[in-house]
Amino acid sequence: FLSVTEDLVRRRAEHNNCEIFSLEEISLHQQEIEKLEHLDKWCRDLKILYLQNNLIPKIENVGKLKKLEYLNVALNNIERIENLEGCEELKKLDLTANFIGELSSVESLKCNIHLKELFLMGNPCTAFEGYREFVVATLHQLKYLDSKEIERSERIKALQNYPEVKWKIREQEQAYLLKRAREKEEAQRRMQERKDEKQMDSKLGFDSPDSPQEKPNHAEGDGEQERCRTGENDDEDRKFWEEPTLYTPESRLETHRYIEEKRRAKDNIREPKKREKTAWTLVTAEGKVLNMNVPKLHFSLKDDEENNQIILDLAVYRHLDTSLLDVDVQPTYIRVLVKGKPFQLVLPEEVKPDSSCAKRSQTTGHLVVTMPKAKEIILAKQKVSASIKHSDCNTQQKTTRSGQVEKLEVDPSKYSFPDVTKIIQENERTGQGPIKLQPQKVTDVKKSCVDFENDEDV
Repeated sequence: FLSVTEDLVRRRAEHNNCEIFSLEEISLHQQEIEKLEHLDKWCRDLKILYLQNNLIPKIENVGKLKKLEYLNVALNNIERIENLEGCEELKKLDLTANFIGELSSVESLKCNIHLKELFLMGNPCTAFEGYREFVVATLHQLKYLDSKEIERSERIKALQNYPEVKWKIREQEQAYLLKRAREKEEAQRRMQERKDEKQMDSKLGFDSPDSPQEKPNHAEGDGEQERCRTGENDDEDRKFWEEPTLYTPESRLETHRYIEEKRRAKDNIREPKKREKTAWTLVTAEGKVLNMNVPKLHFSLKDDEENNQIILDLAVYRHLDTSLLDVDVQPTYIRVLVKGKPFQLVLPEEVKPDSSCAKRSQTTGHLVVTMPKAKEIILAKQKVSASIKHSDCNTQQKTTRSGQVEKLEVDPSKYSFPDVTKIIQENERTGQGPIKLQPQKVTDVKKSCVDFENDEDV
């Protein structure tokens, strides 16, 4: 049987960052749960719990949920109200469309003093004479029963007739329990008959859909056998669905089991077919690599001579998850598995797999694989020499340009302000202090002039 698992609870706790210890609300509806457990240990802070449309036969393991305010267990196989005394804050209880026939079990809800709403529609007990009067008189704290407000006059009247109504309910309960006992016996008999039929079918060989040893030798015979099996399955389906049965917890569970068996049988038949489809011939026995495009994707193969590489652009679906792509680059070909379907392409030139890289386009979602050519070493020398020449020219140009720039920077004619550094000659800068600069300058001029005559009078 299926029970509440931690993985299931965590998946349903996405709104709480998958944390279950602090959960206050969780929805576990339509999960085919057959046993209610673990929630009282994992989720102590639960306030709202949805468990509708499952196969739960009994209310259990919720007594420790002290903060639980709303419990919805509609459309299950519950036959008795029990084990809710510990839910001290319970305000709303939905038991719609279950199999509660033991109406006196509502007395267990007397401890739930905060209970205001109760739903019992679609249960066998609602057909009992005096059903509403009995519930209204038993649970004084209730304000709504089956979405209908309980008026004060209705409660007074129900309390007045309570002893008589209670006696009638007890009688109807006994009759219902006897009926349920017969239904359980009938359900067990039917289950035993089905088991015997299955055993007979397995002995005769009808229940062996997978026979891999016989399939390759008798293809036509297998086709006929499969048609016979499908015909038998159709007859079995028709017999199962057309056979009149009572609506009981057992019949509901039996229907669920039958549907599950059929689904598993279909999956078992489909699995070998899927395996056969995935057997693609990518490389022949002679070692020849084949071109293949099973995913039927558009692609382009570009020979980038400038960068000495080959670029493959594969038009992968934009919203496809990258984990579903598997890229394998070989020296002579590339293989991409898209959701298990191979795309294989023989390359026009040998490439280096280790230096290759694959990326996804953020706008289009395309897969772009860049594969450097293996002959890059030879081409690289030529390119390097050329690049050196270019670099030499560039360096010369740079030096000349830099020289021009330096010349422009030191050329005094280019400045709009006077150059203070040229006021005194360089050989005069060795003088000590600014006072000795001028006399020294005069003497230097006298020495430099050859035709100079010293006339003291002048």
